[in-house]
Amino acid sequence: MSRQTDEAQDGVDMRRAQWSAELPDLDTRGMAILGRMRLITLSLRPPIEAIFRKYGLDSGEFDVIATLRRSGPPYCLRPTELYRWLMISSGGLTARLAKLEKAGLVTRRPDPDDNRSMLAQLTPQGADLVERAFREDMAFEGTILDALTADEQAMLEALLRKLALAALNPDAGTQS
Repeated sequence: MSRQTDEAQDGVDMRRAQWSAELPDLDTRGMAILGRMRLITLSLRPPIEAIFRKYGLDSGEFDVIATLRRSGPPYCLRPTELYRWLMISSGGLTARLAKLEKAGLVTRRPDPDDNRSMLAQLTPQGADLVERAFREDMAFEGTILDALTADEQAMLEALLRKLALAALNPDAGTQS
C-alpha cells in the first residue's frame, strides 16, 4: 500500500475549508481529528463485521467470546463482569449469551461461590472460533496500519491513548 503525502486532502479538509469560508472565526481542529477518527471507524466497521459474519458472529457476539477468551483460563466470567467489560445492559448480555450457548460457543453453569448466579464459560469450540476470527481481524487491521511507519504507529497510539483518557475524564484537565 502506498503512503499518501501529508498534502493529500480528504473530505474533512474540504468540509473545514467550507466552514472556514462561512465562519472564519471558528476553530475546526476538532473536526480535523475527531471527524477523521469517526470517518475511519465508520469506514472500517463493515469489513470488520464481514470478518465476524464469516465465522457466524455479529460484532456483539464476537465481543462476548473475545472478552471470555482474553480473560485467560478457564475463560469463565460472571455475567456482571462481562457486561461491565462490554459496557452493555444485563438484558443485552443475556440475549447474546443465549444465542452463543445455542451455537455451542459458551456454556452457563452455576457459580460455586454464589448459588444465585451463573458463570459464562467459553467452550473449546468457542475458543477456537474466536481465535481464528480475531487473528483474521488483526491481520486486516494490520494492513490498514501499513499506511504508517512503525514510528508513526507508535506515536499515533500514544496520542490516541492521551486523547482517549482526556475524553473519558474531561474534568481532569490537560497536560502538555
